[in-house]
Amino acid sequence: MIVLQNTVISDDVRDQFFVCNLEKCKGACCVEGDLGAPLEEDELEILKDSYEHVKPYMSAAGLKAVEEQGLYIKDWEGDFSTPTIGNRECAYAIYDADNTLKCAIEQAYYDGKISWKKPISCHLYPIRITKYDGFEALNYDRWGICSAACSFGQDLGVRVYQFLKEPLIRKYGEGWYSELEQLMAREEEAAQK
Repeated sequence: MIVLQNTVISDDVRDQFFVCNLEKCKGACCVEGDLGAPLEEDELEILKDSYEHVKPYMSAAGLKAVEEQGLYIKDWEGDFSTPTIGNRECAYAIYDADNTLKCAIEQAYYDGKISWKKPISCHLYPIRITKYDGFEALNYDRWGICSAACSFGQDLGVRVYQFLKEPLIRKYGEGWYSELEQLMAREEEAAQK
């Protein structure tokens, strides 16, 4: 366990290898699971403000899901997430020509239509954050559909925290990530002695 500022980070975030391999998984994380993508409360307003620019990228089924369920839903635990199409893929997921799932929100971002890349929960995957009073726990979410990403990460020598540098900086800032890298380097040095 690694303690850094107001976060507690699982050793797996340091030790496990991971690099998304969309060619292999085809974006299965946008389909599998009980709900859509988790949303933070501050993202609800961002989604409302961005939706008109995201709509043109969405599938007909995704548009229908949003029309029926709303831009987001509140689950039985009081958490927010994106709506789904028939309790399967996220309403904002779109299939490309290779039948790989991509994100309509992210496509609008890449085209310069919006300044929000996508929900932080998606950007940070396979890290899942659990919020507690006074700190957040960052855990590595092991999932069979990501086995190709684990192998690919191992082949490239890229650990979870390295792969997720951009979203971790987005969430916690440059200073936090710089401290994390220093901690990881010290721990690696100590382990080699």
